[in-house]
Amino acid sequence: IFVNQDISNMKSFTLLALAGSAAAFAPASQQGASTRLQASIEGLPGNTAPIKNFDPLGLANIGSDETLAWFRAAEIKHSRVAMLATTGYIVQASGIHFPGMLSKDISFESLSSMKPFDAWDAVPDAGKAQILGTIFVAELASESQGTHYMKGGAFPTIVFPPVDFSGVSAETIKLKQNRELNNGRLAMISIMSFIAANNVPGSVPALSGIDMF
Repeated sequence: IFVNQDISNMKSFTLLALAGSAAAFAPASQQGASTRLQASIEGLPGNTAPIKNFDPLGLANIGSDETLAWFRAAEIKHSRVAMLATTGYIVQASGIHFPGMLSKDISFESLSSMKPFDAWDAVPDAGKAQILGTIFVAELASESQGTHYMKGGAFPTIVFPPVDFSGVSAETIKLKQNRELNNGRLAMISIMSFIAANNVPGSVPALSGIDMF
């Protein structure tokens, strides 16, 4: 997995998309709407110590229950992508690579000697198109499974490989969901710090002086 400098632009675009999509929902006019949403937050996975219901901007009270479901689905997806990106960056920075050739002129070994951002830049356009195409297909698949999560359906699941949790107890499922969200939140902070360190030298003191940043 490689991360390039365009991610910072993609993050900005994503934030704008989040704001635009949230605005598409009419704010709840009933006086009890905020109370219902607050109750919904308390029942969602990820509401764990040390800071429960951490929402300083009050985003959970924007719109309706459908809006809250959209925010939660977005958090789950961004958490999973961030965990993959963080792991990929560390693997790449450690020099671990596949054997063989990526293309006729580029070997995986040559990419492993580069910084992750530089390695992404070195990937042929056809390779980048395949990666983005796979992401697009996975997004379509996760959004097309039965009843949509904004209409009361299940939140997006892992597309590949599919995992069957039907035999797992509710308590275990919630514990694993809490762990996934908390690890994902940490991963989002991590990958943002990697991007900052790569683009703004010295912006992340803990990463200063490390060659791959």
